[in-house]
Amino acid sequence: MKDETRVNHPPLPPQPSDNQSLLFPIYENVKWEFETVDESLRMIRGEREGYFYSRVANPTVRQLELLLAGLQRREDCVTCASGVNAIAQTLLALTQTNDQVLHFAEGYAPTRQLTRNLLGRYGVRSTMLSIEDHVGIERALAGTPTKLVIFESPTNPVTKIADIAVITRLARQYGALTVLDNTFAGFHQHGKFEVDLFVHSLTKFATGAGDVMGGAVIGSGEPIRKVRAEFRALGSQLDPHSASLMVRGMKTYFVRYRTQSAHALAVAEWLAARPEVENVRYPGLTSSRFHALARAQMQDFGCVVTFDLRAGAEAGRRVTEALTLFAHTASLGSTESLIVPPQMMGGRELNPEEREWSDIRAGSIRLSIGLEDPHDLIADLERAFAAAR
Repeated sequence: MKDETRVNHPPLPPQPSDNQSLLFPIYENVKWEFETVDESLRMIRGEREGYFYSRVANPTVRQLELLLAGLQRREDCVTCASGVNAIAQTLLALTQTNDQVLHFAEGYAPTRQLTRNLLGRYGVRSTMLSIEDHVGIERALAGTPTKLVIFESPTNPVTKIADIAVITRLARQYGALTVLDNTFAGFHQHGKFEVDLFVHSLTKFATGAGDVMGGAVIGSGEPIRKVRAEFRALGSQLDPHSASLMVRGMKTYFVRYRTQSAHALAVAEWLAARPEVENVRYPGLTSSRFHALARAQMQDFGCVVTFDLRAGAEAGRRVTEALTLFAHTASLGSTESLIVPPQMMGGRELNPEEREWSDIRAGSIRLSIGLEDPHDLIADLERAFAAAR
């Protein structure tokens, strides 16, 4: 063998079957081969396990998918490049021209935009309501055959709690699939409900470090099989290095999520007592009108606290710029605390009635609480409130 050939075919080190690495390898690899063409064809037909091309499947990515599916109490998971990608590809996979989609004003702005604009270009119709309007939901489902109901709980950014049992029951009654964006609730909550598909932004809680982007769709049966086939064709597979960082990050997921939830409750309780604050939206507060429903549905209430400053948007700007421990940026679930000021809260495309449903006010501020000591966060907020005055 010439040296030019040797460097392209390095020897494989021996790997004893009884001597395994503790951590699963990162398969930074695009291609696999079988010893025979027939075995390759059997794998492609689904008659045997194996890998062929990383756009279709990769062992490192598959480890993450199986972990997330197990946590959500479902059969399978498909991962992709971002949370928005997971939403967009799921909507595209499950709808076609003349289908009807039901969605809600209280939720992630890109979901509204994808439903109205992207699907609308392909002849998919949509109806938008308030997540609290159960009468309207049933009327919409009874009046027009609906393919899909997509919703969130807690909602972004004002943490309303959807009555998941009611929404899924109505959807099943009228033959619609349900898709729940479960990003705020995390991977361990809401699996007990009859939701067809869960979508997650892995960018948030999977690593907690804000250093990797990704999305996931989790489910069982025909809906997840259909989504998986479509995802392969559209080619937005999560890369194996990102998947390995997420598997590593998930080892601390419960410690982070539960600690951040406890810190968020402490901050919310402090905010609720402040004269500058008109309203605190956090389902862990016993004063929240969603508390009883949240307690019935959830184990932990999450890290997002939204509140309204009485003095409005400019006061919110001053508070944001006076903070030192809160990073002024998007996202949530990071180990560091984050703030979104009123000027960045979104909902501008909503009409007055829809904006009322969204419950975003002139002085609304969204906090994502991290792992800092809550007393330090409260002291930072107190200094910023004083500076804003």
